[in-house]
Amino acid sequence: MSEGGVLMSEGGASMAEDDGRVADDEAIAAELDRRVAALLRDHPPATTDRLTFLRARFDAGLAWVHYPEGLGGLGLPRVWQSRVDAALAAAGAPDNQPRSISIGLGMAAPAILRFGTSEQRRRYLRPLWTGEEVWCQLFSEPEAGSDLAALRTRAVRRGDDWVVTGQKVWTSNAHNARFGILLARTDPDAPKHAGITFFVCDMTAPGVQVRPIRQLTGQAEFNEVFLTEVVIPDANRIGPLHGGWEVAQTTLRNERVAIGSTLRREEGPIGIVAELWRRNPALRRPTTYARLVQLWVETEAHRVFSLRLRQQLATGYPGPEGSAAKLGSARLRQEISSLEFDLLGDEALRYDTWEMTQPDNPDGVGRGVGYRYLRAKGNSIEGGTSEIMRTIIAERVLGLPREPRTDLSVPWKELRS
Repeated sequence: MSEGGVLMSEGGASMAEDDGRVADDEAIAAELDRRVAALLRDHPPATTDRLTFLRARFDAGLAWVHYPEGLGGLGLPRVWQSRVDAALAAAGAPDNQPRSISIGLGMAAPAILRFGTSEQRRRYLRPLWTGEEVWCQLFSEPEAGSDLAALRTRAVRRGDDWVVTGQKVWTSNAHNARFGILLARTDPDAPKHAGITFFVCDMTAPGVQVRPIRQLTGQAEFNEVFLTEVVIPDANRIGPLHGGWEVAQTTLRNERVAIGSTLRREEGPIGIVAELWRRNPALRRPTTYARLVQLWVETEAHRVFSLRLRQQLATGYPGPEGSAAKLGSARLRQEISSLEFDLLGDEALRYDTWEMTQPDNPDGVGRGVGYRYLRAKGNSIEGGTSEIMRTIIAERVLGLPREPRTDLSVPWKELRS
């Protein structure tokens, strides 16, 4: 088939364009393979310590290939990262344990890349990716959770510094963190969304106090953080003065995509329950089989949706659709853990330990069904409550009328607490 004398493929693109894309893809694949081979040759995983290897991988542009050159990437589409990861895993190379540094990777890094200065990018991104510096998120407060813009933590200018006083809560990994991404109010005379600034807070600075919060599971993966006249240099400000709300939206959208993403079939809770079903014929009943199949299908649909969101990330910044991924993930985790609990019956009532611990990676590895069941209850709260996610979907995805608001143009200091 031709159009204006140009041979066309079924997809509507010219055969020449298709050939060009294939040639480009082949060149990219060859270059990535060459870089991986050089990295493995110069830093053999068997004889190179983990941190040295990770630093070399970052410097080779193989950390996150979609980031710019010189910042751990090569400026390529995100889809090429899987090729690099697979080749290095096959060679036995260490990874950067992304689950334990997920806040830095999924929230701090995108904000720094988009809004940070060149100096900030060079300072923070490499040790963030290698895991040398763990990050936490200092957003939520006792009176500003679902309505984050109501936050009361104040930052007052003093020369080239800011003096910060306030309290944050539900701060994951604060007990391990070297830095925190912090929202603070810098202009109480402006409406609540307009008077907020985004900072990097040194968690070792004088005046920072971290206290664990024990949860339903017995663990204390969250913390409350008290900030008492903490001095933060203006050089640690990310983005414009009083423009922190836009920066925060970037971090929150990336967080919701990360929380809601499932990239491999039967990854996570559904894989645990499906394997339990396959190994134990005595547990099989028609009613539970119907529930398992339904949840399996819904999880697979959610996985495909997550892949689509990842493709959107490859072409720009995440939109409000990430709220749908986060909402769906929370519901599925809770329903799947309930099914696992029902399948095991009395055995599920056994709980391994209620000793309070502060885990580096609270993903339930090595814990039983009771832990997974209780921990899933928090999925509909963390990263934005399910109610807030539904509001975002209704207003920003479906275009439904917004809920009436009377506080958007009122100076923050005049709002009732």
